[in-house]
Amino acid sequence: MDKRVAVISIIIEDIECAAKVNKILHEYNEYIIGRMGIPYRQKNISIISIALDAPEDKISAISGKVGNITGVTAKAVYSKV
Repeated sequence: MDKRVAVISIIIEDIECAAKVNKILHEYNEYIIGRMGIPYRQKNISIISIALDAPEDKISAISGKVGNITGVTAKAVYSKV
């Protein structure tokens, strides 16, 4: 399967879920180009952006697994390349 460049945006509303998110991201670390995390303390949430170069099924798997965690939202955006 062809690889695609994508970004997964993650919002963690329950900080107790951060370890679960990190565990999933660690499982797929070979596909991660970079990561940026921003703790938004005023709202008590964390915002994470993950840049990936991976097969489309892997990107969907990461986004799906992370998004299925209660208290976490995840969405993927794909490049056209």
